[in-house]
Amino acid sequence: MKHRFLTLLAILSLPIFASAKDTLDTGDTAWMMISTALVLLMTPAGLALFYGGMTRSKNVLNTYAMVMGAFVMAFVVWIVAGYSIAFSSNDNEMLQNVFGGFGNIMLNSVKWTDLSSVGAFPEFVFIAFQGTFAAITVAIASGSVIGRMKFSTWMIIVVLWGLLVYAPIVHMVWGGGFLMGDGTLDFAGGTVVHMNGGLAGLVLAILVGKRAGYNKIPMKPYSILLTAVGAALLWFGWYGFNGGSAFGANAIAGLAVMTTTIATAVAGVTWMLLEWFIYKKPTLLGIASGIIAGLVSITPAAGFVGVGGAFILGIIGAIIAFFGVVSLKKKLGYDDSLDAFGIHFLAGLWGALATAFLALDDKELLWDGPLKESGDRMGQFMIQLESVVVVGLWTLVGTVAVYYIASAMTNGARVDAETEHNGLDETIHGETVTNA
Repeated sequence: MKHRFLTLLAILSLPIFASAKDTLDTGDTAWMMISTALVLLMTPAGLALFYGGMTRSKNVLNTYAMVMGAFVMAFVVWIVAGYSIAFSSNDNEMLQNVFGGFGNIMLNSVKWTDLSSVGAFPEFVFIAFQGTFAAITVAIASGSVIGRMKFSTWMIIVVLWGLLVYAPIVHMVWGGGFLMGDGTLDFAGGTVVHMNGGLAGLVLAILVGKRAGYNKIPMKPYSILLTAVGAALLWFGWYGFNGGSAFGANAIAGLAVMTTTIATAVAGVTWMLLEWFIYKKPTLLGIASGIIAGLVSITPAAGFVGVGGAFILGIIGAIIAFFGVVSLKKKLGYDDSLDAFGIHFLAGLWGALATAFLALDDKELLWDGPLKESGDRMGQFMIQLESVVVVGLWTLVGTVAVYYIASAMTNGARVDAETEHNGLDETIHGETVTNA
């Protein structure tokens, strides 16, 4: 795979009408279908359990509903218009840089016989695979506002954010926009998914305000065991996330699986040792957090780096996320309930920038950019820097706009004091996590 999307723009504007049986690769198709299922598992099972275990018992079901609700709503939005905005062409040359067209609303121009432009498997499989990315990205942001945001406001945010923030960023980085044209390297979503979702979470957390009693009363997690199980499921699903981003059952997928495993394991060890050294107690929550930090750090580079690069990404990514969670959060005083920003944004930022220096100088692996063209790592770093700045600004401005629109539509985004005190499970959903 010499370029992630090669001539994606041209191919999407000239759909492939050849019979699938003539050119379809059954092995690649099977791998991409399995990868789609693995990424799907990451959200309503992995992320929901990871977040649910860390929240207070009175908000566990609301936390799970925020994640699962985001997943199902975001996937519907993706099919209706998100995919078209992300991967279709725009007749306006200026708009094409940041925003796709509307030629594939409700997938109206995609036939079941069409093959993906990125591999020998059906385009419907590619759409479903990318849809799971869209769904998990906004679900990541939910972790920052747990315990105090209206569920109705959150659902509206999911719809608007998917169309106005997520889909255009995908277009810019992967779908033919200007960042893709400049040669940005993002193998599986360091900028598109993790920086994007993590920063959106921080913005929402600041806008909705801190939880009542934050830093004044104990807010004990419901079940660290559930969080650990969630982390394990996320790691399992991440093989589809990163391995599937090779778009085939090939050697690059094998490289991505190996580097993902290395970075994740070494990040888990790093976080554990940091806690052991600083606090004298290695916690299960810390190991689980380190695992997620490693997964996030390797994501933008999984198919570009070797063993050494994976070690560096995992170790430093865990250190950055650790101090983001235990130090930066306290110094700046924001209430990011479940540390979406501290882990996803910071580790994703690290991975995106480090890719320029840690990627192997191998033209068979690299898609485009100064590193592939001339071995210019500093030039590639400037491209990576451009991508993180653009994505950061788009996410910041777009999330603020979406928040205020959703808040106006629901007469305020925050639940009332009584609801927050009693818990959102029973008050909003009419359910409790136990019958006691």
